[in-house]
Amino acid sequence: MENLYANITEILILLFILITFLQSGIDKAGDWKGNIGWLKDHFSQTILAGQVPLMVGIIMIIEIITGIGAILGIIWLLGYNDPTMALYTCILAAVTLLMLLFGQRIAKDYAGAFTLTGYFIVVIFGVYLMS
Repeated sequence: MENLYANITEILILLFILITFLQSGIDKAGDWKGNIGWLKDHFSQTILAGQVPLMVGIIMIIEIITGIGAILGIIWLLGYNDPTMALYTCILAAVTLLMLLFGQRIAKDYAGAFTLTGYFIVVIFGVYLMS
């Protein structure tokens, strides 16, 4: 219980990452056709138009790995008071968000890009806390 209190902020950030990324990855896997269809239209006028299935597959895998990393990070913090896995998870989450931001900017979806800012702030705060 001592490690819970000592790491409560870090654990809450990891829970945020877990919910955000694992749900998104599972959603992509569960509604592959729907996501691909929407994103093909979203990127239809960009240089990424022909790469949508590949991009979605890569993002989906990274999101699921990030969610699993968040679970492991929580376990490491609670069990060993070790932030290493949590730090790696936050870094992977930040890189994933930058990839998503790049796509939104290429698609000229500035509102979607702006939405990612809130997520990025939380994740970068996690990187700061755990490094």
